Amino acid sequence: MVSAKMYELGTKKSTIRTIFEFGRKRATEVGEENIFDFSLGNPNVPTPKFVTDAAIDIMRSYPPAQVHGYTVAPGNPNVREAIAESLNKRFNTHFFGKNIFMTSGAAAAITICFKALAEPGDEFITFAPYFPEYKVFVESVGATLKVVKPRPADWQIDFDDFKQLLSDKTKAVIINSPNNPSGAVYSRETLTKLAEILKQQFNRYGRRIFLISDEPYRELAYGVEVPWLTKFYFNTLICYSYSKSFSLPGERIGYIVVPNAVDDFDKIFGAVAGAARVLTHVNAPSLWQMVVGRCAGKSVDVTPYERNGKLLYDGLIDAGFECVKPQGAFYLFPKALEADDYAFCERAKKYDLLLVPGADFGAPGYFRAAYCIKAETIERSLPLFKKLADEYRS
Repeated sequence: MVSAKMYELGTKKSTIRTIFEFGRKRATEVGEENIFDFSLGNPNVPTPKFVTDAAIDIMRSYPPAQVHGYTVAPGNPNVREAIAESLNKRFNTHFFGKNIFMTSGAAAAITICFKALAEPGDEFITFAPYFPEYKVFVESVGATLKVVKPRPADWQIDFDDFKQLLSDKTKAVIINSPNNPSGAVYSRETLTKLAEILKQQFNRYGRRIFLISDEPYRELAYGVEVPWLTKFYFNTLICYSYSKSFSLPGERIGYIVVPNAVDDFDKIFGAVAGAARVLTHVNAPSLWQMVVGRCAGKSVDVTPYERNGKLLYDGLIDAGFECVKPQGAFYLFPKALEADDYAFCERAKKYDLLLVPGADFGAPGYFRAAYCIKAETIERSLPLFKKLADEYRS
């Protein structure tokens, strides 16, 4: 009667959403101020004023049919040109509007790329810890996801394991930097080695491998460089979202960059357009296209996230937790205080600390804490983390 797979996906909630909903229910029992919800990566920094001002001005100044009507499938041409120009200024690239395809956020960008590239029998590779929906997205296009084991010392890439997973079936490699959930940023050294291995793989099998870069946290980096991927490897597709940088997660606006240097540019861009058509992502929201086109390249203040990250990191280290200091995004990924990270997160609920097990991200024995919440909430949570740690020590 219905697709069993779709029914399973629709009725089996993600662990993150389940924890978040538990927190909403628990808040009605003990009060919102007594819940320390680190589960959801929902930006708490207000949308920048220049974004709000742009949206209001556009709605007041342009005809409604232009603001709310359809655009051509790849997106508003003026917006695409503006985004290309902003990228060129920031990263010394040479993009044009024709290299940009507007999407309804990063999830749409990623799934479009997967759909555009996947053929029967293809394999995609990503690196733990990774965003859990990658597996759902890859399998939805008929491909298989292979996961490289994590490297907890610094959350960079375990290249020995990566080489073991590469094969003549590998179609694409997915990276996410700054990373959700670890907060790590892949270094130039890491990216250089990754590109070298992919080039060697082409020489070995004669089959091109694409690099798909998922970059919703690009602007959320703290004193470290987030290298621009197309400078390392030419067969790279960039997937970007304004959800985090402009605090617009509900507006669903982003884009794909398809560089000229990609093999068979016209064919790849055409496949991207075809995948968007099949997935019904043909027209990103017209108003928000115009807004981000006007605001492209403007800097945002990430200091609230940086302060929150330092506050939580220092507090957890003081309580006895082990954790690699985050370089970007707004997540910490500490080691759980027992091998079973699910059991650890369940025990944390005793103190109304809502945390996400690392196993969901391909890294058992760890947990994710999203610090995109009020600094006051983090401060009041620290004595509870200390009590939780003391309970394990006793």
